[in-house]
Amino acid sequence: MPEAVIGENCVIGQNVFVANKVVIGNNVKIQNNVSLYEGLICADDVFIGPSAVFTNVINPRSAIERKDEFKTTRIEKGATIGANATIICGITINTYAFIGAGAVVTKDVPAYALLTGNPARQTGWMSEAGEKLVFRDAVAVCGLSGAKYRLVNNLTMVKVDRLLS
Repeated sequence: MPEAVIGENCVIGQNVFVANKVVIGNNVKIQNNVSLYEGLICADDVFIGPSAVFTNVINPRSAIERKDEFKTTRIEKGATIGANATIICGITINTYAFIGAGAVVTKDVPAYALLTGNPARQTGWMSEAGEKLVFRDAVAVCGLSGAKYRLVNNLTMVKVDRLLS
């Protein structure tokens, strides 16, 4: 649509709809059969799998216009949305989070979290390279990139340049 903003170096598959006021960052890949509705803000380096579903109204009704109730949904840098995942509006999927195929996401997603299922639940942590991390003594190393991560209070994961003893 004419008021959509699409960044540079994006790949947009067939049968993709981008509504007015949608913002898509740079290097975003949107696979086939995805509709991005008003209220969606997508940062750089995001991957949206085939047939992923986004909503923009919490309680839609055919006979009641609710365009003034559109909720903002944010997908932060580097996040992945798997095929056929459903994202309920008004949430934030934080940096490098990974939503598994078919998951139904109803709440904010922490950075680097891996969510699967219906309703989606956190089942692990992912590296920026997209590898599931295994923690030992609250530390993990990505086998693909060598990047190091630290788990803080079992709730938050952070990437670290070097590990402190």
